[in-house]
Amino acid sequence: MAEEESPRILVTGVTGYIGGRLAPRLLESGYRVRVLVRERARLAGRPWIDEVEVASGDALTSGPLEEAMQDVETAFFLLHSQRGGPSFLERNLVAAEHFAAAAKSAGVQHMVFLGGLGEAAFDRSGLLASQRRCAEILRRSGVPLTEFRSGPVVGSGSVLFEIVRCLAERSPVLFCPKWLTTPIQPIAIRDLLAYLILAVCTPTARGKTIEIGGPEVTTVFQMIRAYTWERGSRRWMIQMPWCLPWLSSQWVHWVTPIPDDLARTRIDGLYHPAVVNSHTADGIFGPVPLIHYREFLRRAIDRMEQGEVETTWADSLASSQGDRMPSGLEFQDGLILEHRQRMSAASPAEIFRVFTSLGGAQGWFYMDWLWRFRAWLDRLAGGVGMKRGRRHPQDVRPGDVVDFWRVEKVEQGRLLRLRAEMRMFGLGWLEFLIVPLGLGKTRLLLTAYYLPKGFLGTLYWFFLKPFHATIFSGLIRAICRRAERVAKSAA
Repeated sequence: MAEEESPRILVTGVTGYIGGRLAPRLLESGYRVRVLVRERARLAGRPWIDEVEVASGDALTSGPLEEAMQDVETAFFLLHSQRGGPSFLERNLVAAEHFAAAAKSAGVQHMVFLGGLGEAAFDRSGLLASQRRCAEILRRSGVPLTEFRSGPVVGSGSVLFEIVRCLAERSPVLFCPKWLTTPIQPIAIRDLLAYLILAVCTPTARGKTIEIGGPEVTTVFQMIRAYTWERGSRRWMIQMPWCLPWLSSQWVHWVTPIPDDLARTRIDGLYHPAVVNSHTADGIFGPVPLIHYREFLRRAIDRMEQGEVETTWADSLASSQGDRMPSGLEFQDGLILEHRQRMSAASPAEIFRVFTSLGGAQGWFYMDWLWRFRAWLDRLAGGVGMKRGRRHPQDVRPGDVVDFWRVEKVEQGRLLRLRAEMRMFGLGWLEFLIVPLGLGKTRLLLTAYYLPKGFLGTLYWFFLKPFHATIFSGLIRAICRRAERVAKSAA
């Protein structure tokens, strides 16, 4: 397919789990791809960034959407929040209204929407009902819509797979509430992406509602057991006749990286079966080779062990801070700043490699126990804690998660800025900046920024200030010493 003749596809949600994998697959299939993001910087570090058109905008406002839709043949609506709660679900509907109006105004020929399997009337989270309403809003625009209703998505870094993996590896005895035995039909992320791409080039898919799932019906209970077998371990698994939604969400919150509100939404959606009842997909697309769960497990485990996880559930902006965009530090009044600096004989590149590897399995290099205690307090308050880890042990890019921080800005060999996502009375950042001095000397600057919220925010900062004085001084010292050891061993 010649590039000038290939259709232009608009992909939204590219900073999320599915959209971040769909865009490069569409490029590989020969399509011209335009992506919609709030800030281009959120895509820095993606290997495909220079191959796509980037439109800046937000679906919660209509103007930028209309510009992004110009000359687009197919538009993917992948903006639906996977969290429950009135505020998240209301934003979903507003985004759908704006998306539908913009698509109609721009003359878009086709829209694709992804929702979930199951009966909306039985879904206690309200997520399926919200998805159905979004799909109906898009359909009323008059633009032909392909609505996929998918089984739970499993892939390295997906919500369901992280729940299965962590429960299997971290719980020697599993008390299994009833929701773990609800029939579901999970689909591998690879197969889901194949269906989404097929929808672009299959005219008979337009105007259809299509249910898709993997080749087998299973339960989360069976998925956990299969995982333990694949890893060569055994777990006591005791089935219980109750669902215990609140207790279950807290259990998942503490044992896995998934925060309690997202866990509760997932659990509420597992009270009733989520299986394919209509097999129209085969008639529309023909037979699609689908991967079985055990085969997927082997591939996902291999990807994790090699550090090749492409996207994760935590890539989305939604966090304990909501979906607030990063604030520009230079434009904020009332910031409290704490500076630390240290001279080092290590090169800028060596120091950069050290501080960009903070967190995850390697820890925080100085008083790691105190960082973990702070993360424990955050989990106790319903925050994200440290269980999210890192996407890659060394590589960082804007939007990546580093324990309870998110990478806001990276300048290769020079700067790393992390934005706090732990619960606090305000907004916080931690910035590492390298200043080359010549003559074999490098200065490392560490700055903590804090924007307090109200009187409690100010008290919160001054309460922690003595701890900061110790931990930040020790951290910058540990980074420089580690970089110097690396430089010495390489000499």
